Amino acid sequence: MNQAANANLFSRLFDGLDDPKRLAIETHDGARISYGDLIARAGQMANVLVARGVKPGDRVAVQVEKSVTNIVLYLATVRAGAVYLPLNTAYTLNELDYFIGDAEPSLVVCDPAKAEGFAPIAAKVKARVETLGPDGKGSLTEAADKASSEFATVPRANDDLAAILYTSGTTGRSKGAMLTHDNLASNSLSLVGYWRFTDNDVLIHALPIYHTHGLFVATNVTLFARAAMIFLPKLDPDLIIKLMARATVLMGVPTFYTRLLQNSALSRETTKHMRLFISGSAPLLAETHREWSARTGHAVLERYGMTETNMNTSNPYDGERVPGAVGFPLPGVSVRVTDPETAKELPRDEIGMIEVKGPNVFKGYWRMPEKTKAEFRDDGFFITGDLGKIDAKGYVHILGRGKDLVISGGFNVYPKEIESEIDAMPGVIESAVIGVPHADFGEGVTAVLVCNKGVDVTEAAVLKALDGRLAKFKMPKRVFVVDELPRNTMGKVQKNVLRDTYKDIYAKK
Repeated sequence: MNQAANANLFSRLFDGLDDPKRLAIETHDGARISYGDLIARAGQMANVLVARGVKPGDRVAVQVEKSVTNIVLYLATVRAGAVYLPLNTAYTLNELDYFIGDAEPSLVVCDPAKAEGFAPIAAKVKARVETLGPDGKGSLTEAADKASSEFATVPRANDDLAAILYTSGTTGRSKGAMLTHDNLASNSLSLVGYWRFTDNDVLIHALPIYHTHGLFVATNVTLFARAAMIFLPKLDPDLIIKLMARATVLMGVPTFYTRLLQNSALSRETTKHMRLFISGSAPLLAETHREWSARTGHAVLERYGMTETNMNTSNPYDGERVPGAVGFPLPGVSVRVTDPETAKELPRDEIGMIEVKGPNVFKGYWRMPEKTKAEFRDDGFFITGDLGKIDAKGYVHILGRGKDLVISGGFNVYPKEIESEIDAMPGVIESAVIGVPHADFGEGVTAVLVCNKGVDVTEAAVLKALDGRLAKFKMPKRVFVVDELPRNTMGKVQKNVLRDTYKDIYAKK
């Protein structure tokens, strides 16, 4: 096989490695994994996947806790030519039944403690179940430990699928965004250059690895740069501040920055070794941006991405990082703002629909050709559903979402799913779920209900009824009962009015 011509993301990540002993990952408990180790382990795991019947193009669905072995499984899946399908660890079996039924994976990987619950779901699509625990142990690891590390990376074309990530919309069920080898490779390489990553960088990796930010941006960018990452299971402000003395980059969601600001140890002194702080997945409040700059002397670099497109824009590495703006289009990416009704491009500073085009933009929605066609313009631009503007200096600003999507803590939440659960409760006539500003989460999921007269529906009762039905990040943070929902002349609920009414409920006292 001519590796140079192989567009497989794995080949592009590791071909030409000059020092296999170079550190790739250090864990929170001190384990050190070199680039050579990572390649060898991915070879062992890829051999196990093939032995379990995984063929090129097959989906491998994974709901496991963050671990180095989880990263190895991602790399091995791609190396074997299969399609990696990460699933949020908060999803319930009720929710997983849809994802697995829709994607029809040939292999499902879950925590050993959940294998019994997964079995009937996987059986519906004739998928095999393997296990991988938070400690990196399970049936997959046991088999991989005995397997050969030699594995010929399966040739893939630029347009072949490397991953499917389920995204949220405001109506219907989640859609599987199909991401190709070139989508992922081209975007990561662009970010390496734009954010000035080198082999001297050390990233503090405290993000989850079941979505774009933690898996593709943080991990792929680090590996392409031959940099190292310190792998943390979750956000730990005390530990992160200690690690800054020997790290150079932190990638986080707004919650990271608000929690770190609450820590008295954060200062110019404790952050002086750091080169770059990046925020994304949800809007960073301008107030948080300014407070961080005043406290540390560093301006947070905010960027804009989506499940379907990876990263689209970024504030500049050199130059002004504007609070509330998401910067300029990345090299090779085109961004325009159009009139939502006419699709005509709008001039600077006018608010409209944000559309993007570039090698980062996904191939389409899994098994939804009509939905895919509806989301793309004839000239190839993808309609993001985000409302925004491009200012006179060329900075892109995201001002809202035309589809009422809520982004809470970096996770996409679509109101329709929560509303359907609430509307089914006894005594509830109708509900509207909105996102309103929240310093920690970007947006707090908030439910507004109309109930039958004489029925006592309380906030506590609604939250209790939803518990176990929805992932924790989808759970409303507040529930309000009102006499009626605001409507326009066509009878449509005016969520913009609700957002304005409740905009200050999470404000700091």
